[in-house]
Amino acid sequence: MRPDGAHSETSAAPEIDSKRSRSALADVILQTRRTFVLSSGGGFEVMKLGINTLFILPFEFEEGLRFSSELGAEMIEVGTLGEASRKYCDPDKLLADKGELNRWLDTLKEYGFEISALSAHGAMLSPNQEEADEYLVHLRKICRLAEAAGVDRLTLNSGAPQGAPGESTPCWIVDPTNAENRAVLRWQWERRVIPVWSEIARIAGDHGCKLAVEPWIGHIVHSPMSLMKLREAIGPIIGCNLDPSHLFVQQIDVLETIRFLGDALLHVHMKDTRMDDQNLRLRGILDTTTPMANPQDRAWTFGLVGWGHDEKFWRDFITNLRFINYTGALSVEMEVDYMEVEEGLRKSFDYLRPLVMGPAPEPGTKWYEHCGFHGIVED
Repeated sequence: MRPDGAHSETSAAPEIDSKRSRSALADVILQTRRTFVLSSGGGFEVMKLGINTLFILPFEFEEGLRFSSELGAEMIEVGTLGEASRKYCDPDKLLADKGELNRWLDTLKEYGFEISALSAHGAMLSPNQEEADEYLVHLRKICRLAEAAGVDRLTLNSGAPQGAPGESTPCWIVDPTNAENRAVLRWQWERRVIPVWSEIARIAGDHGCKLAVEPWIGHIVHSPMSLMKLREAIGPIIGCNLDPSHLFVQQIDVLETIRFLGDALLHVHMKDTRMDDQNLRLRGILDTTTPMANPQDRAWTFGLVGWGHDEKFWRDFITNLRFINYTGALSVEMEVDYMEVEEGLRKSFDYLRPLVMGPAPEPGTKWYEHCGFHGIVED
């Protein structure tokens, strides 16, 4: 570690046993779950629809809160990165003036919002060390703000490191079938991921924050297994911000993922993926030949909830969240570039409102207890 607290390219790192068997890794993961005593999504009473401030930036602060409240949002995931996000959260201003912080919190409460998380996405593993160091400075500020505001979790990505010392471009290894790629992947985890994420975890832990890492395509954590690999290496402060759209692209079973994660699931994004069967047959999932600006030609595009998977899937999605005792935000995102933002948000909330469950029934209030059919569950 350098004197300024950032890790250099040659920082010593814990060794990863590359020969550990899958069954041994599974045992470690299960043990990690058992020792993580916080309930899934802990700190909230029920699942509620939420929204990320990134998607209401077209509105001024109170106008956006009013619009979101009218849609049915009761939780808000507060973006904190970039100049545009200051419209809804200016960390410097809020940390400098306790009165300003209290007024901000009071305004959110006035419109009926709980803060589900502060969003701290960024370039923590950037090959540009100056950029990576700047992220850690920003993270410290966001953790201070979270503690001051009574927020106990951050949503964030995992980052994408370079493939070797001195390289300037992020490298995402998706083909482990040759030794050279596997060596790159080991170097990334040992020399970049674990040192940097150990520091991120230390900073967050100092302020009582859990880290809800979102598996993203293109990043070192992109699947349930890579998420659990990071959790195993760093500790139970690491949890998951589940965005099913990134898993759909990789053909990962989202419902199985929910049960696999269990109490490691800390936050949820609501976004779908539309697979275009015709384009998929020629281009495949990893297509790099189609311009992003041409969604009609792409094999897959992010979509509104319900525009990629049917209502039965989303009912099962919410039911499985109930089965693992998840409580907290179902944070709606709108990343459809062929639809106007406000229209997309309205359609998303209209679709989801009827699907969201209220509180789980208290003992003595389940349907069979009202009917006196106690033998259904009692011997």
